[in-house]
Amino acid sequence: MKLVTGLLAAVLLLAGMGASHAVVRIADDRGGRIGTYVDKFQGLRSSGETVIIDGLCASACTIILGAVPHDKICVTSQARLGFHAAWDPGANGRAITNPEATQMLYSMYPSPVRRWIAQRGGLRPQMIFLRGKQLMSMYRPCYLDAQASAPRSSSARRDRDLRQRNLIAPAPAVLAREPD
Repeated sequence: MKLVTGLLAAVLLLAGMGASHAVVRIADDRGGRIGTYVDKFQGLRSSGETVIIDGLCASACTIILGAVPHDKICVTSQARLGFHAAWDPGANGRAITNPEATQMLYSMYPSPVRRWIAQRGGLRPQMIFLRGKQLMSMYRPCYLDAQASAPRSSSARRDRDLRQRNLIAPAPAVLAREPD
């Protein structure tokens, strides 16, 4: 009985260790409906997983910045965050800015991101991008570039792949355009 209890404790300990090292990688997420992303990212927040932004995270995807704790987010040199005003489809398929949803979206962002947006005129129909040194000054870097070029044994690669899962980006959203 002690052996079974000991084995069960070891399995639970090892399972807990694997979960604490799990990561979610965002690489090409063009966004979508705000509510969908709020729900998805609240679940991610609860999981305690680390988020690696390693490419485009635009529109509603940027809600991740307010939904997940700052210390659980890192960015690579490829990370690009795209921000714009929230909008609803109007007559003839034209985008109509939704001021209430835009304010809600803006309020979700951490203060350094809000300052950066405000310095560029706020959230507007045109996309603005936060990347490079400015982004790296707000979030800790994760160095996937160096890890990718380092030789790995097949078991280390397999272990890494088991810990990492990708968020699946929804179909590309039509980004708001200025009326003609």
